[in-house]
Amino acid sequence: MSLNNRYEFVLLFDVKDGNPNGDPDAGNLPRVDAETGMGLVTDVCLKRKVRNFIQMTQSDNPKRKIFVREKAILNSMIDESHDQEGVKDKEKGDKTEAARNWMCENYYDIRTFGAVMSTGKNAGQVRGPVQLTFSRSVDPIVASEHSITRMAVTTEKEAEKQSGENRTMGRKFTVPYGLYRCHGFISAHLAKQTSFDEEDLSLFWKSLLQMFDHDRSASRGEMSTRGLYIFKHSNELGNAPATALLDRVVVLRNDDVDVARSFLDYSVSVNEENWPDGVEIMKMLG
Repeated sequence: MSLNNRYEFVLLFDVKDGNPNGDPDAGNLPRVDAETGMGLVTDVCLKRKVRNFIQMTQSDNPKRKIFVREKAILNSMIDESHDQEGVKDKEKGDKTEAARNWMCENYYDIRTFGAVMSTGKNAGQVRGPVQLTFSRSVDPIVASEHSITRMAVTTEKEAEKQSGENRTMGRKFTVPYGLYRCHGFISAHLAKQTSFDEEDLSLFWKSLLQMFDHDRSASRGEMSTRGLYIFKHSNELGNAPATALLDRVVVLRNDDVDVARSFLDYSVSVNEENWPDGVEIMKMLG
C-alpha cells in the first residue's frame, strides 16, 4: 500500500560508557558541538545501523537488498540495473529512468534514504522520503580518555623494543552517559517517487526500535533506543508545521539530578495542549 500520510518523529537513544560516533578527524573522539559541549551523532551513523538491521533481517527478500553496504562495489550494482529486462533495450534517457526505478524497487535503502547512482552506467539520483537530522545530546557531554594495554605485539621488531614485555599501549574514548535526540521527516510525495510503501515504513520503525540491540561492540558501550514519538498527519501535505509538533516532545533532566548517569535521570513528556486537528501521535516507545 502506498504512503498517503506525512510523518515527523522524535527518536531518543542513549549511550553509557561508550563512544556513539567517533570523529576520525579528531582521533576518534566523540563528536561534540565545540560551542555548547553537546554531543553529536551524524545522520549517516544512524542510517548505517538501519541498513545493517535490514541486511541482517531481510537477507531472504530480493526486494530489500542494501545498496550501501560493507565492501560493496556500487558501480557493479548500478551496471547490473542496465542489464535487466525492460531496461537494456531502452534509449539513453529512458534507460536511466528505467534503471533508477529498478534500483528503487530492489534496494530498500535507496527507496528509503535515496542515493546518487550516476557514477557507473548512470541510474540517476534518488531523493529519499526519509530524512534524519544530526542527533544532539540533551545535556553537554564529557569525553573520558582511557589508557589501554595489549599483551601482544604485531611484529618481532616491536617485541625487541619492549625488552621482553610483550605489551603495547593504546587510548580509548568514552562518554560516561549521554541521552541523544534525533528528528526525522517522512514525505509521502517523495515516497511515491521511490515506491516506499507502508510495509517499508513498518520495517523502518522496527529498525529504529531494535537496531542498537544488534550493533554491540566494546567501543560503543551500552546504546539503547529510549523513545520513539511519531506524528502522523491525515494527508500527504500535512496539518501542522513540523517544528511545532517536534517541540511538543519535552526532555528535561530531573531537578534532583546534577549529573545524569542514566535514562531514569530524565523525564519525557508530550505537550498535548491545543492539539492540531488532523495530527495523530503514536508513542511506539516512551
